[in-house]
Amino acid sequence: MSEETTAAEECKWYVVHTYSGYENKVKANIEKIIENRGMQDVIEQVAVPVQEGFEIKNGRKKHTERKLYPGYVLLKMIMNDETWYVVRNTRGVTSFVGPGSKPVALTEEEIASMGIEMPIADFELSLDEMVKVIAGPFEGSIGNVSDINHSKKTVKIRLSIFGRETFVELDFNMLQKM
Repeated sequence: MSEETTAAEECKWYVVHTYSGYENKVKANIEKIIENRGMQDVIEQVAVPVQEGFEIKNGRKKHTERKLYPGYVLLKMIMNDETWYVVRNTRGVTSFVGPGSKPVALTEEEIASMGIEMPIADFELSLDEMVKVIAGPFEGSIGNVSDINHSKKTVKIRLSIFGRETFVELDFNMLQKM
């Protein structure tokens, strides 16, 4: 087994408690430390989960982002003395989540329930291809692919809803190739 697969298998999700309102600063600080110290192989991902939505203010529709877990930052990393020290001593971090000073990794069930890591469907789509929606409010619907966003892992499809053509943006894992 190569070192890369071993490292990937050892990476687990941990939760760090931060000062309220400092989540994005902590994320930026940790990412800067990872880059400066070349720790990309041991700290794989830093995340502040948000829920996107819209609110209407003064008669205008405004895009909003609400933190799902205020005061917390999620890290996918290999836990060792160096990574613990670097993260724990990052400005804005108060502690790891776990008993005492011992960090506890999230379980597979916790990861799935939080929607942190969703398995991405492993298939290639092309424009105007027919797909079936297999999850969500449009489950069972069939539509044509009109746009593919690989970076966001979403597909915009054309559905017929109430006799009208409607565009819906869905995650890759919510679709099945026809």
